Amino acid sequence: MVPELTIVVPTFNERENVRPLVALLEKALHGHRWEVVFVDDDSPDGTAREVRAVAREKPDVRVIHRIGRRGLAGACIEGILSSVAPIVAVMDGDLQHDETILPRMLEMMQADDNLDLVIASRNVEGGSSGSGLSRLRKWGSDTATGIARRLLRITATDPMSGFFMVRRESFNSVVVGLQKRGFKILADMLSASGGRWKVAEVPYVFRARQFGESKMDSAVALEFLGLLLVRATGGMVSIRFVMFMLVGLSGLVVNLIVLRLALGVMPDRFALSQTIAVVVAMTTNFMLNNALTYKDRTLRGWQFLRGLFSFYGVCSIGAVANVGVATAVYAVLPFWALAGFAGALVGALWNFVASALVTWKS
Repeated sequence: MVPELTIVVPTFNERENVRPLVALLEKALHGHRWEVVFVDDDSPDGTAREVRAVAREKPDVRVIHRIGRRGLAGACIEGILSSVAPIVAVMDGDLQHDETILPRMLEMMQADDNLDLVIASRNVEGGSSGSGLSRLRKWGSDTATGIARRLLRITATDPMSGFFMVRRESFNSVVVGLQKRGFKILADMLSASGGRWKVAEVPYVFRARQFGESKMDSAVALEFLGLLLVRATGGMVSIRFVMFMLVGLSGLVVNLIVLRLALGVMPDRFALSQTIAVVVAMTTNFMLNNALTYKDRTLRGWQFLRGLFSFYGVCSIGAVANVGVATAVYAVLPFWALAGFAGALVGALWNFVASALVTWKS
C-alpha cells in the first residue's frame, strides 16, 4: 500500500539511535500508513548495516546508503525524491525531535490541500530549545535565524529547524534550485519558494541528545554563510565556490603575515621572502579546502600528498593567468584596480575549476 507519509532521516554515526527511533515512530504513527527512510552517508559506526537489519524485520523501514557523497541537504533531497508518498517529513536521527507531533502535522497537511509546508518550530508559543542546545549553540542558532529571516526575507519563525513536513508537489517545484551542500535545507527551500508557499508552524520542545555526538562543526557555519551568499546572488554561485573564495581570502592574510615575518629575518631578500609566503599560503589553502570546502572528498594518506602537489601546480598556472590577464587589461584600460580585479577573478576561477577537476576530482 502507498504510504500516506514518508519520514526522511539523514544519518551519520547514529547506529544506537536507529531502533529507538523506529519504535517511537511506530507508537506515534499507529493507525497511519507510513515509512521511514534513513539516508546514511556511509557511517563508520555501521548505521546503514543496523538499518538494514531492522528493515529485514519491518517492511516500513528502508535505507539509502550513500558512498562518496556527504552533506545533510543532499541527503534530505535524495530521501525525499525516493518517496512515493504525497507528503514527506524530515527529522534528525538523534532523538531530539519530538515524533509525537508528526500526526498533528500530517492532519494539518491532509486537511488543507493548499498548505505546502508545516514547520516544527522552537520559536512559537509553546515551543523552546529545551535542554537540547548549549548556551553557545542556542546563541548561534538564534543569530543564524535572525540573519536568515532578514537577508532571505523569510517570515517563518524557525527557518533553521531541521524538523518539517512538505508536500511532494511543492518540493518538486523548488528542488532544482536547491543547494546540495549545506546544513539547513529548510531555509534554502523557503528562500527558493519566493514567498509563494503557504506555511504553518507548530510548537515543539527540542530534546537533549541521548547517544552519539552533534554534527555541528566549523564547516557548518561556513556553509550557512555560503548559502546566504548563494541566495543573495540569485543562485549564480554555489556554496562550494563561496567557501573556496573565503578560504582564498584567508590565504591572502597568511601570505602577508608570512611575508612580514620572512622580511624580518631576510630584509634584503624580498623575492625569496615572497616565494616562501606564497608556498605557505597555498599549503594552508589546500589544507582548509581539503577539510572544509571538499569535506565530502577529503584526501588522506598518499592522496593528500598527491593532492597537495597538484594544488601547487593548479595555483601556479592560476598565478600566471592572473598576471597575464591583469597586464592585458591594464594595457587597454590603464586603471590598476580594474586590471588587478580582472586578473584576480580569472585566477580564482581557474583555481576553483581546475582544482575541482584535478585535485579533488569526484
